[in-house]
Amino acid sequence: MKKLLIVDDQAGIRLLLDEVFKKEGYETILASNGKEALLRVENDEPDCILLDMKMPGMDGAEVLRQVKSNRPKTPIVMMTAYDEIESAHPEAQYRADHYFTKPFDIHEVRQTIDKLLRER
Repeated sequence: MKKLLIVDDQAGIRLLLDEVFKKEGYETILASNGKEALLRVENDEPDCILLDMKMPGMDGAEVLRQVKSNRPKTPIVMMTAYDEIESAHPEAQYRADHYFTKPFDIHEVRQTIDKLLRER
């Protein structure tokens, strides 16, 4: 069973994504902020991360940078409500594997994560 870490400061989005991916057979791990996300990455070793860009405290761009520097092969899908998709971290090694702008199509997110994990 593939492990998916879902990181978003909005409880409603976390719960929606949790429900959708559990139904698809994923083991889901939830985090509400960047610090918690890094702990989950270390302790639970997810196969893929679905990460919100804008969170209080440590934002998604910093989480992305830290995870990609330690685990460069872990696929990360970024979600943002803003038009800053490619400007988060222009350095190639800190780019997410895919980006979605909120509101997103949940089926498209699911298909993208399935595809990223098949390619791994």
